[in-house]
This record gives sequence, C-alpha cells and structure tokens, in this order.
Amino acid sequence: MRALLLPVGNDLYAVDMLVAREVVAAPEIQPLPTSPGTVVGVFNLRGEIVPVFDTSMLLGLGRGDGSVPFVCVVHTPLGPAALVMSAIGMAAELDEPVGATETPGTVATYAVDDALVVLIDLDALLTPARIDG
Repeated sequence: MRALLLPVGNDLYAVDMLVAREVVAAPEIQPLPTSPGTVVGVFNLRGEIVPVFDTSMLLGLGRGDGSVPFVCVVHTPLGPAALVMSAIGMAAELDEPVGATETPGTVATYAVDDALVVLIDLDALLTPARIDG
C-alpha cells in the first residue's frame, strides 16, 4: 500500500495515500475557543474551511507542543480534515505488517527503511468520541 508518513513528535504514523489529499505548510489557523482539546482550530484552504486536529491527542499520546508546522489534509465522509504533523511527511510503500499496535485508532505496525511506522485508521481515529476527548 502506498502511504503518506506523518511525523508526530519522534514517532512516525501513516495514512493511506488514497485518503491523503495534500500537505500544507504553516497553515494560518483560527482557534475555536469552545472546541474540544483535540481541535486546534480551522483554516481556509482555497475557500474551503478545514478543521485541524491535534494528531498526538487523537492518538492518546498527550497534547502536542502547540506548533503546527505542517498538516496533512485527508478525505473523510464528512469532508476534509487536517492532521497536525511535526515535520514534512513523505511517501512510502508499506508492505506486510511487522506487528500489531495497541494504540487506539491505528491498524498495524510496518517497517520502512530503519523506522517503525504505525498505520492510522481514519474512521476509528476521527469518531465523535475520540474528538470530544
């Protein structure tokens, strides 16, 4: 499977390239004061308002550092959504899984070069229960 690698802190996660729409550098995010902690805010992507999610919080890893150097815009049934990345992502081929993962919202662990990459299940990650914390 072709995937986009998403650096989140010191870890690497991935989304299927079929749902990855684009990567945006330093989006101009407008905060939403009453939103859950997993929602960083929204930004305007060529006239389309896109919610931005703290990927680290959605994965249960705690709050990110607050910076948003990059986001990966993904297709969801409810429209586009953006996941915060701590660095620029890159494309990679995920072959056979090398192990399971216990992180909610993820599918399996893969080896890419000398790193381990955890595949994200967007349907499980972007549920109302996970977004609301």
